Order: sequence, then structure tokens, then C-alpha cells
Amino acid sequence: MSINLANKSEVIANYKTSDNDTGSPEVQVALMTSKIKTLTEHFSVHKKDHHSRIGLLRLVSKRRKLLSYLKAKKPESYQSLIASLGLRR
Repeated sequence: MSINLANKSEVIANYKTSDNDTGSPEVQVALMTSKIKTLTEHFSVHKKDHHSRIGLLRLVSKRRKLLSYLKAKKPESYQSLIASLGLRR
């Protein structure tokens, strides 16, 4: 249920802020978003997988906390990130 290595490196390449960047809030939110998308596809097939559903809720909560941090510290980066990820419709 996790994202594969090729997809992960592609997401990191799209959202990194410098050459050695793998842990900035932008990259972390993008990785969490791709993991959330794969988990929601998983739940369309496996409706009774409640253990993974709890993990999904924790992941969504972590992403929400990182987005609020990013909104407070770098609002312009926050706006561009949610626009590119398609969040906050």
C-alpha cells in the first residue's frame, strides 16, 4: 500500500526546493498526498480493512498539521503547493 520507489523519486523531484532536499514540508506533504491517494484506491477494493483506515486518518492528520505550519511560515509556498496538488477545492 505504500508508493513505489519510482513514484516517490518523481514526487521528490517535482517538489524539492534545493538539490539535496528530501525533507522540506513541501516534499513531505506531496509524499503524504500520493500515499493518501493510493490508500483511498485500496479502500475502494478492500472495504473492511479498518486497520489501514486508522493509518490513513493519522496520515491525513499529519498532512493537515504540516499544511498549517507551511501556511503560517511560508504562505506563498503554501498557495502554490495546494494549487499543484489539487487540495482545498
